[in-house]
Amino acid sequence: MNCRFGAILADEMGLGKTLQCISLIWTLLRQGPYGCKPVIKQALIITPGSLVKNWGKEFQKWLGNERIKVFLVDQDHRVEEFINSPLYSVLVMSYEMLLRSLDQIQNIDFSLIICDEGHRLKNSSIKTTMALASLACKRRIILTVYEEPIIRSREPSAAKEEVELGEKRAAELTRLTGLFILRRTQDIINKFLPPKKESILFCRPTPLQLDLYRTLLTSPVVRSCLQGSLENSPHLICIGALKKLCNHPYFLFKAMKEKEGDSTCEEREKPNLYDSLLGLFSQEYPLTSFSETDSGKMMVLMQLLAAIHELSPPERVVVVSNYTQTLNVLQEVCKRYGYSFTRLDGSTPVSQRQQIVDSFNSRFCPAFIFLLSSKAGGVGLNLVGASHLVLYDIDWNPATDIQAMARVWRDGQKRTVHIYRLLTTGTIEEKIYQRQISKQGLSGAVVDFSKGSEHIRFSVEELRNLFILHEDSSCVTHDLLECKCGGKKDDQGPSEKRFIQEEWELSKSNMKSVSGNTLSMSQLMQWKHFSVDHENLPDPFLERIKENITFVFQSTTS
Repeated sequence: MNCRFGAILADEMGLGKTLQCISLIWTLLRQGPYGCKPVIKQALIITPGSLVKNWGKEFQKWLGNERIKVFLVDQDHRVEEFINSPLYSVLVMSYEMLLRSLDQIQNIDFSLIICDEGHRLKNSSIKTTMALASLACKRRIILTVYEEPIIRSREPSAAKEEVELGEKRAAELTRLTGLFILRRTQDIINKFLPPKKESILFCRPTPLQLDLYRTLLTSPVVRSCLQGSLENSPHLICIGALKKLCNHPYFLFKAMKEKEGDSTCEEREKPNLYDSLLGLFSQEYPLTSFSETDSGKMMVLMQLLAAIHELSPPERVVVVSNYTQTLNVLQEVCKRYGYSFTRLDGSTPVSQRQQIVDSFNSRFCPAFIFLLSSKAGGVGLNLVGASHLVLYDIDWNPATDIQAMARVWRDGQKRTVHIYRLLTTGTIEEKIYQRQISKQGLSGAVVDFSKGSEHIRFSVEELRNLFILHEDSSCVTHDLLECKCGGKKDDQGPSEKRFIQEEWELSKSNMKSVSGNTLSMSQLMQWKHFSVDHENLPDPFLERIKENITFVFQSTTS
């Protein structure tokens, strides 16, 4: 390794990677082997900008202000101050600041470098990786890293030869990295955390959503995609439109009107995804407002929020979305119903993020709701001030959703945690969830390759599966499990291992397997299954929203 040595800490979130690093730095600054002089003099920690202050807080929490001096680089505190002062032993800065001040950093004799959220370094050609490689320090630690070289073998469309090659490469990577990687899962600390109840809620689409969905699926653009015309990626536009529709028809109407206003005469003559939608919206449909009752998921969310708001003593909730536009609408909903809220997304200044988090986690905070972008923050963003979390929409990358859901179930949480994932029944959201399960069921020994590629690839067969609306099923995912419970499985525990086939296409009556490869969904077989058409739901929160959901998977960890 070019005379360098170190480690990869790939533990799951909440297992103390930060504390391990602080302990290591403190030890190496104070002593060496066999009673010799300390191993290091100065350490450099590089982290996403939103976590710089969090590192400072963790040093203060575990070592106080007197034992060790930590310098945090931000807009008001420059690297020059660290260089000119002999007091500081640790420099913490963002990846962006590293690039800006690389010339100065290269002149400092750091004995140890720690890279937080190391997945930023997965591409050796990017500037950050090249900048780090230019530093002379030999001791390096990478936190929370993942890689992609075996992702192709995990794709649903992978051929048998690709799967075999991927497994072979994974085994070789395991052998090569086994000596310097530490990988632990959250299972080892679950017993120290309060109970967690996770519910996957399949929300009934509204009549307007169904009309719009059907129309989109019969549009010339979608038909062209299904005939194999994928040049200029029209299928991504179609997928995006369906995801917007699942969140709320308003987003589709807004996109349609914006497209109408921006397009030229020549563009208006070309087939447009939105051409046939206008007649489905009433003449009074407002461009600047929306109705909660037009979206199945939004009605479920509002009922959940109302139920949580009535609790005594009061509890708080985090609402997460992938989209800024959705957060804008959710913010407007909070105002309509008088719910106090705070918000953190990509536009929130880095210098303010930790203050917003600390304020919300305080028991004196007046905010009832924390609106959060799933892409903002980083792994170290803890929101233990809330005991409920609603994941409003789903991401292609399961790691994004897993990270979002982990915000409230962390060290410091005192209450039972309730997590709700909202999926629109029979739509593309169910297909994305099924794809997530496919990925999560495939873990490499080095890291979870399930957290894989954000570069989604689709075959025409996969698009045919995505562009299907299943109106006659209360839960396509449960149908695929081939579970015989009829939606009445009210116990949670081990069950016989079940397998389903990876790819499906529509037959005359139902979905039919066309692939010989198999994937396990046995984890869902161990959850409770509730069909709202059969019986009362034992969970009071779910009973309250019963009319707007079709099916529930639920799991309790205690």
